[in-house]
Amino acid sequence: MPVGPLAKRLCGAIAALALSSAIASAQTWPDRPIKLMIAFGSGGTIDTLGRILADKLSDRWKQGVVVENKPGGGGNIGAAAAAATAPDGYSIHLGAQSLATNVTLLPTPNFDPVRDLEPVYFIGYATDVMMVPKDSPFKTLADVIAEGKAKPGSLNYASTGIGSSGHLATVLFSQMAGVQAQHVPYTSLGAAMTDLTGGRLSFWISTLGSNLGNVQAGSVRALGISGAQRAKDIPDVPTFREQGVALVEPSTWFGVFVPKKTPPDVVAKINRDFAAIIAEPALKERLSKLGFTLVGGEPKALADHLAADIAKWAKVASSPEFALK
Repeated sequence: MPVGPLAKRLCGAIAALALSSAIASAQTWPDRPIKLMIAFGSGGTIDTLGRILADKLSDRWKQGVVVENKPGGGGNIGAAAAAATAPDGYSIHLGAQSLATNVTLLPTPNFDPVRDLEPVYFIGYATDVMMVPKDSPFKTLADVIAEGKAKPGSLNYASTGIGSSGHLATVLFSQMAGVQAQHVPYTSLGAAMTDLTGGRLSFWISTLGSNLGNVQAGSVRALGISGAQRAKDIPDVPTFREQGVALVEPSTWFGVFVPKKTPPDVVAKINRDFAAIIAEPALKERLSKLGFTLVGGEPKALADHLAADIAKWAKVASSPEFALK
């Protein structure tokens, strides 16, 4: 059916109005409170990070930034909820490596991170630490490896679920060190730590930020950390690489996402503002002490990392060691 001149002018006016509204929203954003959505419960490393960032962003934006925890489904429930919000920048998702691993381990037709989320800012990595009970006979990483090789399957380890960062880090460790260990998934960090300190677990690889206090207090013994260099607050703990295991890149990473179709100018502003607060010396030092290695960069850096991580964990998940889940 032909479109008349009046209809064409009306369509043009509507398009111009939509464009001007988008520009105006980008120029005035934010003018109301913002939600920082996290797909995991309170108390963990990502929750700690989110609350630190929310405080700094509230000061910068002169608006409240409220942390909203939506745990469940290995991270899929909270991520899908964030992706389904209005694409206006007022709901921001603080995502983790589960966005990449769930594509293979816990796929759902209702959510796809590449299809449904717009990458904004790559915050960085969290250092992984291997812990054993304080009375463990294992004094070094070599002791754990020797036991694992001599008695395949005699070791057991904790994680907070199949596909969690600790599970995946241990799968990589098992592949690199040539050992086997039994996976014991937990529903909470507290329960896993109780069994570790009680000697019911052989070891646990988890993020340093949420366990630094336990290591420093002597509740557990740290045998190694990921990364290229030792952590400032526990300098006596060698890296995995120093001990012959090439577990350098931590399995846990964090990034900022918004729903697809969020205006590009809003995406750019969120990127700039996250970069600005993380560049502050006091915050950089605080995050460093908690075991974070900061990355930063334009949205493409996060998009590229997400794509590479999806491919990486798809390959890892097909390995024989992963059957030990």
